[in-house]
Amino acid sequence: MSQNKAGMIAGFDLTVPNANGIRDFYADVVGWKPKPLSMGDYDDYMMLAQDGSPAAGICHARSGNADLPPQWITYITVNDLSASLARVTEKRGEVLRQPNGTGPGGFALIKDPAGAVVALMQNPHPS
Repeated sequence: MSQNKAGMIAGFDLTVPNANGIRDFYADVVGWKPKPLSMGDYDDYMMLAQDGSPAAGICHARSGNADLPPQWITYITVNDLSASLARVTEKRGEVLRQPNGTGPGGFALIKDPAGAVVALMQNPHPS
């Protein structure tokens, strides 16, 4: 799931009202194994491929994710998240959610000029 080069897909998350039901759906349909990730009073899930490598995340639409529609969000790595976010607005896109942190793994949600939503993530392993 994870790539170490800027411009590559780093992963996918699905945020839905009932992560447990959708977790079970994908476990049964594609064979992913859920690994709980504690969010305090509930668990989100890292879905693991047959070999144990991370395949995707399935999250509850709660807390910071409460306003997300039920859709897969793709994470694309960038070497400089701040610079990329500045270019988003210069190129008529929109920053929907400011970065959740700085440094490797920090990410922000953007909407491109066509209306598609994607996450830009600070490359955890810059080249």
